[in-house]
Amino acid sequence: MLYEVREYVAVPGRLPALVARFNDHTFRLFARYGMEVVDIGLTTIGDNSFNEIVYTMRFDDLADMERKWAQFTSDPEWVAVFAETEAEGPLIQSMRRRVLDAGAFSGAPER
Repeated sequence: MLYEVREYVAVPGRLPALVARFNDHTFRLFARYGMEVVDIGLTTIGDNSFNEIVYTMRFDDLADMERKWAQFTSDPEWVAVFAETEAEGPLIQSMRRRVLDAGAFSGAPER
């Protein structure tokens, strides 16, 4: 099992539009491809407080992750949503991504 952590720093003033894109479109499209969001939230303490979305997704392995992201990013509905929501400029200033493998920790709690 792998976990992917993504941190999206919004363009100043564009966080509400980014949150709306997740709520109105992204979650539904993730579900279409079996992409499981384990956790999501806004950073309230730390770097980028009140201007960052951080979320974690669970995948079976790297191949599963790559296949699902490829399907999602090429979905015609997602391509249209992305273009529409970024018509007035980008929503994301920067993105950081990490992939975590919990396999080495046999005593780790179930997620």
